[in-house]
Amino acid sequence: MIYLDNAATAFPHPRCVTEEQARCMRDYCGNPGRGSHLLAMRAAEKIYECREAIASLFSCRDAQNVIFTLNATMSINMAIKGLLHEGDHVLISDMEHNAVFRPIYKLAREGRISYDIFSAHALEEGDVSDRVIASIFEKLRPNTKMLICAHASNICSSVLPLEQIGEHCRRKGIFFVVDAAQSAGHLPIDVERMQIDALCLPGHKGLLGPQGTGALLLGENISADTLLEGGSGYNSLEGSMPKDPPERYEAGTLPTPAIAGLCAGIQELKRIGIQRIHEHEVTLNRCLCRRLMKLSKVKVYAPHLEGSVLLFNAQEIPADRMGAMLNERGFCVRTGFHCAALAHASLRTPVTGAVRVSPGIYNTIAHMDAFADAVEEILEGEF
Repeated sequence: MIYLDNAATAFPHPRCVTEEQARCMRDYCGNPGRGSHLLAMRAAEKIYECREAIASLFSCRDAQNVIFTLNATMSINMAIKGLLHEGDHVLISDMEHNAVFRPIYKLAREGRISYDIFSAHALEEGDVSDRVIASIFEKLRPNTKMLICAHASNICSSVLPLEQIGEHCRRKGIFFVVDAAQSAGHLPIDVERMQIDALCLPGHKGLLGPQGTGALLLGENISADTLLEGGSGYNSLEGSMPKDPPERYEAGTLPTPAIAGLCAGIQELKRIGIQRIHEHEVTLNRCLCRRLMKLSKVKVYAPHLEGSVLLFNAQEIPADRMGAMLNERGFCVRTGFHCAALAHASLRTPVTGAVRVSPGIYNTIAHMDAFADAVEEILEGEF
């Protein structure tokens, strides 16, 4: 199999990730923060090591503001539901994943908040930063309290100008929340310079960690309400959760083996280098896009965008059927709407969705050529 579904989850994982998970389970998997014995203390040390590694990677000043979650979706829900109040207005982009859209939609349907959608201008070529900012200003209201957006789309290589958006949000006192599900580990992110109040991360994608890991990075002096309450191993005689992060937000036992694997994944990511990974993925994207656009019956969406995700359709072949035929030939891709109805509407895909190709650091030019050959073979057989 040639795996091209890294936008969903990274595969294969570096050997150091699985080895560290196994070592944790075998040698030091006590309950972190829940005991004074050696194994609990060693587990707590590994948790803090990973916290510091994440803080360093994203230029977060205080590792205590790194909160572990199960995935980016949980991080996003914690930020949205912890920072918004009755009557608040929210801005989201037209390229959002359902991890952003559905919590906002639910709160709005319940009459607790209102929201508007600004344009990411994903179909337009050139530097769209000014157009994005103009679209945001058109939607601002006096009660706008949060802007939440995906740094990078999960269905094409659209990237929003975080630094410019963060500057305007800080100036207007608006919480700036970023979904980095598709950019963490692929693009540089600096929470201080970009003035991000809450950064939502998955551990199992660009950070090369296992599934079941994620993080929420809160900015300085940002205090959110809690999504979960329970044991924290801290101030156990009090009925309320602790006031300070990370214990305030980490109710229950953390998945130490998974976090140990995530820590190893981040170390491998740093060894390779984010810039090197980005350049490799852009090279693969260019190669595949160039090959597919030579096929008369193939439509590539937003081909001017270069990054780690490419979306296409073959004329008259439904996306799910194309995916099944590619699977028969040994290729792992994702088809349909990719939990991103807003983004598909923005790119004007058909009612069957589209085929997503998302190569990673272990893919090669030869993989791209083999994939393009397979698509061409399928088209010749169908037409």
